[in-house]
Amino acid sequence: MIVLGSDSAGTELKNHLIDFLKENGYKYHDCGESKDYPDIAEEVCGKIVSGEADKGVLVCGTGIGISMAANKIKGIRAANCSDYFSAKYTRLHNDANIICMGGRVIGQGLAKELLNVFLNTEFEGGRHAVRVDKIKKLEDK
Repeated sequence: MIVLGSDSAGTELKNHLIDFLKENGYKYHDCGESKDYPDIAEEVCGKIVSGEADKGVLVCGTGIGISMAANKIKGIRAANCSDYFSAKYTRLHNDANIICMGGRVIGQGLAKELLNVFLNTEFEGGRHAVRVDKIKKLEDK
């Protein structure tokens, strides 16, 4: 399942991404909108950490603040993406479980492409698993 959330600056783009998920048969849960992005980031991340969802989408004005908030939560690897290469390789090499986007930064078409590649790229593992394990260890410091 994919879980989504946004602040008010990201709601319009998030709703277009929900349309994409519906059109492509994905199971999803919309956590809605919060005026303060740390609050919705915490809610979305909680569903991933608990195992209720596999991946998440967070949208604010730039994608920056909401990704910073999400990455404070143990077990979350959130990546703010605005290009295809980053969206693909954050899954392939970093095993990111949340993609963040900026509703004021990217258009709907690009956002759908980024979400599509994010959802359909598997983690490569191997030498990258060693690095992801090191990221996980940083959470305990």
